[in-house]
Amino acid sequence: MNSSYKDIDYNLRRSDRKTASIYIERDGRISVLAPRAWTDIQIERVLERKRPWIYRGLAEWEDLNTARVTREFVNGEGFLYFGSTYRLHLIEKQKDPIVFKNGYFQMRSDVASSAYDAFKEFYREKGLTKIRARVRYYQAKMGVTPSAVKVLDLKNRWASCSPNGNLNFHWKCAMAPIKILDYIAVHELGHIKYKRHTEAFWNCVDKVMPDFRERKDWLRRNGAGMDL
Repeated sequence: MNSSYKDIDYNLRRSDRKTASIYIERDGRISVLAPRAWTDIQIERVLERKRPWIYRGLAEWEDLNTARVTREFVNGEGFLYFGSTYRLHLIEKQKDPIVFKNGYFQMRSDVASSAYDAFKEFYREKGLTKIRARVRYYQAKMGVTPSAVKVLDLKNRWASCSPNGNLNFHWKCAMAPIKILDYIAVHELGHIKYKRHTEAFWNCVDKVMPDFRERKDWLRRNGAGMDL
């Protein structure tokens, strides 16, 4: 639900929780997750108390998003694929709309008008294979088993874990270096055991990935550039 308080516009979600949390989403929007029983006045008190933090978060978001790029679907344009950049070649004939071959992305010229959707489907399909493999590798180390692993368009999140243990990953994860993809996978596997970002959750992540803070920071600084 879209709401506002003074100069702060935010998206409000309620859940069966005891405290409120505020997030700056990847698109710069403010999200508030609050207990169902809270009144608007209680939520506004939290927003007022957290106002300096919100301002700092938005300023940091603007700085980080200077890395955002707009790619054109033309010969020679570079596109990310598991952490490396590969050039695009437009060709006249080929069975699939996009293939990765000989270190290049090859795209049929007749799909140029729908190239965004074609790339999105390519990343979804190829990402699913790699992501499932990385999840299998780490689930054995963490002693958890997800109910399902899917690649979707998650809008402002890299990944999510549903209450019944389904792991969902954004198709843009196929642009990330494997080292960063592994962090995203471990993070979501940790949520099968611990739903919230408690100390126990981060200890669980740390046990299998002691350098997770560096990987997390890399994603924070470079995530805006992983886009079409």
